[in-house]
This record gives sequence, structure tokens and C-alpha cells, in this order.
Amino acid sequence: MQARDWVGLGELLADDLAVEWPVSAERIVGRDNYVTINAEYPEGWAIRVLRIVADGETVVSEVEVPHDTMGVHRVASFWTVRDGKIVDGREYWTALGSDPSPQWRAAYVQRW
Repeated sequence: MQARDWVGLGELLADDLAVEWPVSAERIVGRDNYVTINAEYPEGWAIRVLRIVADGETVVSEVEVPHDTMGVHRVASFWTVRDGKIVDGREYWTALGSDPSPQWRAAYVQRW
């Protein structure tokens, strides 16, 4: 992704890949759609991998995606990999600080 190697990305994905984005209530069906959405994302972004955990067919990643004009996003992604291809996934995208902290928690948390 960081290298913008869209052909290489496509080679990692199953033809019938399905990826859900629950925060925006979207489902991306098909390798070509997923690659195109990523290739057409407005330039100015980078990716910083925070962690990757794998267990059998399941791979989980947490990345930070700073963007020149859209701010910093965090993404938690859950992938299923079979026969060397990603077959499905679920990604939770959020902008840092975008979810308001309710007043009742103020005594128990630190804002950063």
C-alpha cells in the first residue's frame, strides 16, 4: 500500500474478496473494487504499521494513516487468508479524537 503497488496488492487478494467498513456501513465486493478504492484515495497519505498479529488464517493489523489535509486516522483490520490470498476482511477506520468523550468519564481518563 505504502509503495502504491496496486498490481502487487491485487495479487494478494482473492477475486471474490469482500471487505466490510462498519463505521461507514459500506461493503466492498471484488478485488478490483478494493484495489481501485485504495488507488484513488486522495494523495497525501502515509502508512505507519503499529502492530500485526497472526493466528492461523486470521491476521489483525493496526495502522496509523496520517494525511496532509484529512488528519490522522487509525485503522484496525481483521483479515482471513486462505491459500496465500486475502479472502475477506473488516476494517474499522476512525479519525483520532473524533468520538467525543462523555463528561461522565472525565474523572477516570486522561485526554491526549
